[in-house]
Amino acid sequence: MNKDRNEIYDVVIIGGGVMGCATAYALMKIDPSLTVAVIERDPTYTRASTPLSVANVRAQFSLVDNVKISLYAIEVFTRFAEEMAVEDRRPAIAFKQEGNLFLVDAEGREAARQALKMQTALGARVVWWTPSEIRDRYPLYRPKQLAGGTFGAADGHFDAYAVLMGYRAKAKHLGAQFLTDEAGALHTASGRVSGVSLASGQTLATEVAVNCAGAWCALFARSAGIELPVVPVKRQVFALSPAEAPDRPLPLTVLPSGLYFRTETGGLIIVGKSMPEDPEGIDFNWDQNRFYERLWPELAQFVPAFERLKLMRGWAGLYAVNRLDHNAIVGEWPELAGFYLANGFSGHGLQQAPAVGRYLAEVITGAAISLDLAAFSPRRILEQRPLSEDGIV
Repeated sequence: MNKDRNEIYDVVIIGGGVMGCATAYALMKIDPSLTVAVIERDPTYTRASTPLSVANVRAQFSLVDNVKISLYAIEVFTRFAEEMAVEDRRPAIAFKQEGNLFLVDAEGREAARQALKMQTALGARVVWWTPSEIRDRYPLYRPKQLAGGTFGAADGHFDAYAVLMGYRAKAKHLGAQFLTDEAGALHTASGRVSGVSLASGQTLATEVAVNCAGAWCALFARSAGIELPVVPVKRQVFALSPAEAPDRPLPLTVLPSGLYFRTETGGLIIVGKSMPEDPEGIDFNWDQNRFYERLWPELAQFVPAFERLKLMRGWAGLYAVNRLDHNAIVGEWPELAGFYLANGFSGHGLQQAPAVGRYLAEVITGAAISLDLAAFSPRRILEQRPLSEDGIV
């Protein structure tokens, strides 16, 4: 491999968010002799999806591979401070395993039961609660119209920015270089990657490029004539101060409609909901009317105590939504050697970064595969072969 650290790199990673940083860390951990460059245009991460997320990890998926990815993430976040320590500095990510509660109506009961069976067989700490059990544990809730819910005791939330900075600091400590610049185009020669040009005018020669550009991933891939079914979609989150504060932490609670909420530090409640009409495009404006008109009535119906509250603030971030099947696209593009993708996570990228970063590093270096993620291969994009949540291809 090439070793000139000025313009020639073994691996160039496009995007220095959590996926790019986790991949850089995993590469340097496997082989400290590698020359790795991470291209990030905004080291303040003001509009990066990582710090704008609700920072949740859950084992409650119905696709086996997604469950395994999350189980590994929970393990990583539990020991994150030790693994990412740099000399005497340990990142404090405030991992709070307060659980995820997915509420289930009669229509979804059988699918939830089947998923629960699979999750527990894999070792996930997930249980079924009846409506009365839900009410006993969270007296503010009114689940009487529901069939029950699944509760993941090991699921939880954490400080997303601290995780990002932890991966970044450790990757830099191990030798990865972070360049403040914007990736312009992917260069190719004879059917393989040959370099990445930057907005500054510099071109980095490399035979391996990893697309970790998040909501901008399709734009970068298009520079090499590759069309990805990934679009940026705006998602909005709101922070509320209820008149009646819960007497205990509330888990991330997800209604059958997709409305979700949980307690946040400072006595706040955060709430959001993805909707089919959410706009595509790069847009970070948030609309308080969305909360007042669409979310609040549904929230107050399930938690009557939240009929009185104050909207404190809101924000918007971007999901990189894979329109083919809403699952990740991970691995080498079949028609271009050396071009690796970590794209289209559709809102799950933060919790999937530990496993995906490790997997890509193992594939790129030829190391033994710890968790095979071949099911997410980009080949299914070329073949228009969706990967459904129940694992049927």
